[in-house]
Amino acid sequence: QVQLVESGGGLVQAGGSLRLSCTASGRTFDNYAMGWFRQAPGKEREFVASISGSGISTIYADSVKGRFTISRDNAKNTVYLQMNRLKPEDTAVYYCTRRNGRFPTLKITEYDYWGQGTQVTVSS
Repeated sequence: QVQLVESGGGLVQAGGSLRLSCTASGRTFDNYAMGWFRQAPGKEREFVASISGSGISTIYADSVKGRFTISRDNAKNTVYLQMNRLKPEDTAVYYCTRRNGRFPTLKITEYDYWGQGTQVTVSS
């Protein structure tokens, strides 16, 4: 059983920055792509970003491209989401997730383990 624990959420003003972290239990962390999704109240969970097991390849949702950066430190079993120039519409619960495969994808059905989520609130 893999456990994913997120941290780093909080309240920030529009234009500000936050960095989310997600640490995974278990071995062979670099065998798996990792992703971030988010869910706002009353909306479906949506893709934010994904990174390959090696960390070389990344993909982003159009809504965050150029503002968010996903990265990982395989020695620490940790994936990060650096969020800059935050907007009120970025307000959501952010979830870390592991893909059962090495390559990034935006398909939610490809992910098998999920963290508990961390709240990000951006005030205007």
